[in-house]
Amino acid sequence: MPDRASASSNDEPPEQASPEEMSAGSAAGLDIADVPAVEVVLTVAMHLLTASAVACGLATNDDGSPREADLAEARVLINALAALVTASAPDLGSMHAAPLRDGLTAVQRAFREASSLPDPPGEGPGERWTGPIT
Repeated sequence: MPDRASASSNDEPPEQASPEEMSAGSAAGLDIADVPAVEVVLTVAMHLLTASAVACGLATNDDGSPREADLAEARVLINALAALVTASAPDLGSMHAAPLRDGLTAVQRAFREASSLPDPPGEGPGERWTGPIT
């Protein structure tokens, strides 16, 4: 296959990649078009949930000491997770949405516990989509 980045000898623009080449996934040959939408949403939600938990201080450093919370980062991540879970829940069905809601509630509570100045009820991260967390 010719190198698409190099200029051709006849000054023609380089050949563009086909849509099939552009949509090709990882080196393992995964094509994102073959991944069901539910799996994509669940994968993104799990990344947001994990990052939220870490940002709330629910992780440890390599030496086993507690990791410091970064509540500004946690707020952004929890807001994104709440919006994704709330918007996608009707399409995911209760089998997939219920565990995501449980995880979301857990990180919202962890955020509230880690905060030295808790938000008023209904104003915490994600609560505009989920309602107040008690």
